[in-house]
Amino acid sequence: MPTIESTVREHRIRAGLSQEGLSRLLGVSRQTVVNIERGESEPRVFLALAMASIFGVAVGELFRSKRA
Repeated sequence: MPTIESTVREHRIRAGLSQEGLSRLLGVSRQTVVNIERGESEPRVFLALAMASIFGVAVGELFRSKRA
């Protein structure tokens, strides 16, 4: 079952962004993106909203678990 970290990574890759590229668009450090993708931290609400906007998805999509 995908977690927030794998969902963010999938959307980032689909968008053709590197971790550095996404961090620049979000106005955060690359380490922040790395920590989210490793599951070491969850994005704050404003960051989740910004990511959803960049990826062109609803914010709930980032947190939704997909069942096989």
